[in-house]
Amino acid sequence: MSATTSPGTDPATAAATSPGRRRGLSGWWFRPVPLARVAVVRTIAYLFVPVDVFLTTAWIRAHADVPPEWYAPLTIGRLLPLPTPTSGVVTAVQWALVAAALVAATGRSPRLLGSAVFLLYLEWMVIGMSYGKVDHDRIGYLVLLAVLPTVGRVRWRDRRSSEAAGWAMAAVFVTVMLTYFLAAWAKIRFGGWDWATGSTLARAIVRRGTVLSDWTLEVPGLLVGAQWAMLALEFTAPLMLLVWSTRARVALVTLLLGFHLAVYASVTIIFLPHCVAVLSILPWERLPEAVRRLRAPTAARHPAGPAPAGAAPPG
Repeated sequence: MSATTSPGTDPATAAATSPGRRRGLSGWWFRPVPLARVAVVRTIAYLFVPVDVFLTTAWIRAHADVPPEWYAPLTIGRLLPLPTPTSGVVTAVQWALVAAALVAATGRSPRLLGSAVFLLYLEWMVIGMSYGKVDHDRIGYLVLLAVLPTVGRVRWRDRRSSEAAGWAMAAVFVTVMLTYFLAAWAKIRFGGWDWATGSTLARAIVRRGTVLSDWTLEVPGLLVGAQWAMLALEFTAPLMLLVWSTRARVALVTLLLGFHLAVYASVTIIFLPHCVAVLSILPWERLPEAVRRLRAPTAARHPAGPAPAGAAPPG
């Protein structure tokens, strides 16, 4: 899983022309991906940790003051000898997680620090989700943190392609897809097909609606149609895995992030950790080249160094 291709080699071409290329499902999972993509995604993922700890899940810190008898650990918390959250435990996990993530974002000791970030974030989630509420928007981000250490040391400008990087990004891609598909499955499992004809969206807008969504309550059938559309899109989420070209990936990410922004504009709910996982689908290895192209016209208009002696003035 550590095989790499030469710099500048397109991963799709490398996978197709390699003498020992994998076929079928194995070829999909281990299709080489540029290491630069993992480097950029790693930076984004680790820098998001303090944002999540201090903003999006700041409420977890309040569990330090909750009576220990209220702690009802998730299955993993019962199987592993995890400590009961106390003020000291929660504070230690919080600051150790943030510190490890900030150092890991620099690229130092990627396997050691990356593993520490994953384990500490996992414990942070167990602390947060063991009091009766489990969010489904964090599994993709948690898997992302789990697979990043498996790739090892990478650089933003590393143009080599790697099967290890391909497996890591494929694992996150599949988890992102399953987040949508299993969300639809859960709707039908617990709410039946009546979920699509019920008043789920109407209730959400009544409770959390904005000026951008309140008007939908006055349009008969609109929200029921939106619920059917949501189910259809979530159940067809496996089709995402057929997307491979650069343009298609950008379009897919734009569609997914646009959907989550629309939900936020409508009911002020957004799944930020999941959105970070979605960003891993993008071809980030093209970012340095794009920056270089943007700088090129500027450099042409403002050439470095003095004008040659005797040169005519411009204009």
